[in-house]
Amino acid sequence: MRTARSFNTTVRAPWCPSLDQAPAVRLAYLACQSLIAEAELTPKPGLVDRRSAGAHTDLSLSIMKLSAFAIEPYFCEMAFVSEGSHPSQALRERLALIGRDAERAMFKATNGSNSHKGAIWILGLLISAAAVHVEGEPKASRIAATAKETASFEDRAAPRLVSHGDVAAKRYGVAGARGEARRGFPYVIDIGLPMLRSKRASGATEHVARLDTLLSIMSRLDDTCLLYRGGEEALVTAKAGAAAVERAGGTGTAIGRQKLFRLDRRLLALGVSPGGSGDLLAATLFLDAVERKQEEVQADRSGSENQDGTD
Repeated sequence: MRTARSFNTTVRAPWCPSLDQAPAVRLAYLACQSLIAEAELTPKPGLVDRRSAGAHTDLSLSIMKLSAFAIEPYFCEMAFVSEGSHPSQALRERLALIGRDAERAMFKATNGSNSHKGAIWILGLLISAAAVHVEGEPKASRIAATAKETASFEDRAAPRLVSHGDVAAKRYGVAGARGEARRGFPYVIDIGLPMLRSKRASGATEHVARLDTLLSIMSRLDDTCLLYRGGEEALVTAKAGAAAVERAGGTGTAIGRQKLFRLDRRLLALGVSPGGSGDLLAATLFLDAVERKQEEVQADRSGSENQDGTD
């Protein structure tokens, strides 16, 4: 059931519906929960989790949670303006305007740290698409296809700024977050969701299913967060390390766990973090909850035992 904190009323925007069961509120709530579940999932290689800030010097788990709460109202607005709509130039630019407001709220909440800029883009498009189909059957593939259509329109009012992801995408010739959206989120639809559900069906715990889903995405994604900070060496290291965990049977096995911690140490030594993969895991959890018509995303229950990789 929802708690009294199901919506961040301290930063709530005046345009958001007040009814707790309103579709826009529910979608924003699921998105916020997905971001928090991803952040709390432990242990993750190079990423913020319950143990530490990972490879980051300006982030922490508490900051990630504050950021998720701060942008939740803007997710709500994105959903609200998309209900009864369809992909168009006007909707794309409306979402972009709200997204820039969300970024400002994020930077204010984090004291200037970029905690969820990529997630605002990814989840914003998916939330909008889910709201477009709010009266129909919430199929993840259908939502992703609608998000792809919306992403195909240019934001004519976009500031002339180049993001770190854009720099890396151009330098290394990879898709980046924009390309992922314009391709219909294949790392979520074709990799993330099938892996998550396969692991659950095999009897894995939710914790293991989510970790293995993250690693499955990492082993395949040309993550611009890694490329920008550490170049090709960082990307090759992350992909190979994640694939090694998969080959060992995943994080539910002793050998897989050892390889996971080995990858974590390597990424920390390089000072890099697979933030793009983390964002896509959150998107996977969001679409999974929407398609299953859940009222909330199961909270992370990562334990504290042996979370540093020591025996």
